[in-house]
Amino acid sequence: QVQLVESGGGLVQPGGSLRLSCAVSGTIFGIDTMGWYRQGPGKQRELVARINSGGFTIYGDSMKGRVTISRDNAKATLYLQMNSLKPEDTAVYYCNVLRGANNYWGQGTQVTVSS
Repeated sequence: QVQLVESGGGLVQPGGSLRLSCAVSGTIFGIDTMGWYRQGPGKQRELVARINSGGFTIYGDSMKGRVTISRDNAKATLYLQMNSLKPEDTAVYYCNVLRGANNYWGQGTQVTVSS
C-alpha cells in the first residue's frame, strides 16, 4: 500500500505562485511514475504533469510553461511549482503514484485563484 498526502494549496491572487507537495509513505519501493492531476468545478480530471523514476517529465497542455514537477526520492516527496496562476487554474489538485499495476491517489488539495 502507498499513502499520499498533499499540501500547499490555498487561495492565491491571479499571477501568483504556489508550491504543492505530496508526501509518499508506505511501500514506496517500485514506484515508477508520479504525477499531479486536477479537477475543476464541473470538469473532468486532467493531467497537469508527471515524472518517471528516470526524471522524464510530461506536462499537460493546460499549464505547460507555468508549472514544474520534481521529485525528491530521498524524502519520498513529489512537488509541483505553479507560477502565473490564473482563475481558471482553480481546482482540486491530486497527487498520483503508479506502482506496478496499482494506481494510488491522494485526497487532493484545493487551489483557488481569485482576487
